[in-house]
Amino acid sequence: MAKQITAVTQAGFQKLKEELDFLKNVKRREAAEAVGVARSYGDLSENSEYDEAKNEQAKVEAQIAELEETLAHIKIVNHEEINANIANIGLTVKVLYIDDEDEVEYSLVGSREVNVLENKISDQSPIGKAIMGTKAGDIITVEIPSGPIKLKILEVKKTENN
Repeated sequence: MAKQITAVTQAGFQKLKEELDFLKNVKRREAAEAVGVARSYGDLSENSEYDEAKNEQAKVEAQIAELEETLAHIKIVNHEEINANIANIGLTVKVLYIDDEDEVEYSLVGSREVNVLENKISDQSPIGKAIMGTKAGDIITVEIPSGPIKLKILEVKKTENN
């Protein structure tokens, strides 16, 4: 089965690389040191510290493997190649929730960059998926778990710091 390509912004790609570097150069060493300290406590058959340290080491290695796999199948969205008037990853979209007249700005990002507190939504989320490919003036209906909602696209623009 082919691995799915993950789209990210340049900033998101850099963040993933930094996370991998941290895991490989800091967390991996810390986990190995914890295993060594726990091993020094003696009998490994009844050493819960050793078991815990080995589990943490396995978790770090799994995170490293997952990130390496993700980075091997990543597509960086190039701002120079995208139309800044049509909603896409790396762009910010201002929407109007028609029913309650609430305006919200969303930054469209890849699934590895989601941050709800910063209104960074994935192109794979229900709202993100519906917004992709729209332009200012479009009205769309989005199916979310609580039921359909209507949105009007007010503005599409390049996201700063991407």
